[in-house]
Amino acid sequence: MTATDLVPTIDPNPLPAPHWVFDVLLVLTFVLHILAMNLVLGGGALALWARWRSGKGEVGERISRDVAKKLPLFLPAAITLGIAPLLFLQVLYGQYFYTSSILMAWPWFLVLVALTATYYGFYYVSFRIGRPGRGVGVVLLCSMILVLAIGFLFSNNLTLSQVPERWAEKYLASSSGWHLNLTEPTLFPRFLHFVVAAVAVGGLLLVLFSWANWKRDPDYARQILRYGGKAFTYATMAQFLVGIVFLVTLPRGLRMLVLGDNLPATILLLVAVVGGLGAIFLMSDAVRRENLRVAALLVPGITAVVIACMSVVRDILRNGYLQGHLRAGEFAERTQWSVLPLFLVLFLAGVILWLWMLRRYGLLGGAALPEPPKTPPH
Repeated sequence: MTATDLVPTIDPNPLPAPHWVFDVLLVLTFVLHILAMNLVLGGGALALWARWRSGKGEVGERISRDVAKKLPLFLPAAITLGIAPLLFLQVLYGQYFYTSSILMAWPWFLVLVALTATYYGFYYVSFRIGRPGRGVGVVLLCSMILVLAIGFLFSNNLTLSQVPERWAEKYLASSSGWHLNLTEPTLFPRFLHFVVAAVAVGGLLLVLFSWANWKRDPDYARQILRYGGKAFTYATMAQFLVGIVFLVTLPRGLRMLVLGDNLPATILLLVAVVGGLGAIFLMSDAVRRENLRVAALLVPGITAVVIACMSVVRDILRNGYLQGHLRAGEFAERTQWSVLPLFLVLFLAGVILWLWMLRRYGLLGGAALPEPPKTPPH
């Protein structure tokens, strides 16, 4: 029996839109989800670190309080924005994703339990932080551990879905539904790649907080800018090391896929590398000069482009893993022209509404940006 024999057949129901439309929507919605998820993980991690360092002054406690109070809103945003890519993933890769989910059925089911507990933890912290009494830091720490555990289980499931040749061995060894993909060489570098990226985006979140507070409390805004800017810079620098490890652990054929064999993947990787280096330099200089225009506008824009490029590379690698098992041409298509335009319009309207909500909430504005100094400060 070959690995191909173990892959369930494709759903005979025709796709309601061309295959490439689902490919584009999968990557696009994943980018939106990953940005929201990074706000949860990165923002929570930096809030926790600021709280532990708050003994050095009130600023750390205030940063921790301001971020923690928003975590109960970031988490549902990450979940809601994660539903769409999960649905598109099931449409295009359902026979792989369902199989890996069955192999790790119990850990996968526990994701819902962990999410529920995390919700309660974030709400408890948001209500209790800043009040007398202990335990808030412990609850926040436990909630962040649960977020890490959820991300780790997702990484297990998605990497396991890409290796049909390992399914039979795992299932024949035990049909208990407790299988993880711990023998996968790329699992931990891949997971760490997401974690470090989340810290970088969490730093950008604090930079946006600095923007929102610049007029009403400039001293506090400057301290948030330094804290968030440094977090972004150090995490992005570390991301290059983690990325190299992840690249080395890939099978040689897939590694060469992004190092020259697939021109679009190579170009996207190069753009991401150059963008990451540029973002490090620009953020460092912006923090030194207190140039909020660059820190709050240009660097997040570059980072969004980097995340989009890496998301496409990720999709190319997934197809590389499944080469020989998956062929897009096997999907039947019957475009529903009466529904597809309406869906696309509503999807775009939903994204615009989400951005408007962020702006109203003070994350995409809320204060006039200061003019950058004409000369570097001494």
